[in-house]
Amino acid sequence: MAQYLVYMLKCQDGSLYTGITTDVVRRLREHLAAGPTGARYTRTHPPVALAALWQTEGRAGASRLEYRIKRLTPGQKRSLADEPQGVDRLPGLGEDDRFEPVPADECERLWQEATSPA
Repeated sequence: MAQYLVYMLKCQDGSLYTGITTDVVRRLREHLAAGPTGARYTRTHPPVALAALWQTEGRAGASRLEYRIKRLTPGQKRSLADEPQGVDRLPGLGEDDRFEPVPADECERLWQEATSPA
């Protein structure tokens, strides 16, 4: 089973964008390029930081987490970004779903890698 990552981006206007990927550095670069491979939302709300990141196995679980995060209020999203280990408290996730928060220093390293010249 493939490893998937669910990520939250902090955007220039303070909003948070959530997505899934198997390669976070590639996906961040797509968002930062503001081209057709990035999300429409991040073209008009440029990302400025990787706010939070979770690892999981399988696309289905990653999609469930993405869906649940996108249904949160902006305040709840900020709280989750500040405390990513709280992901287990979100309602509606499968009993077998396991989401491992990626430490903040690793998120910063990945952001730096994505924003560095290739």
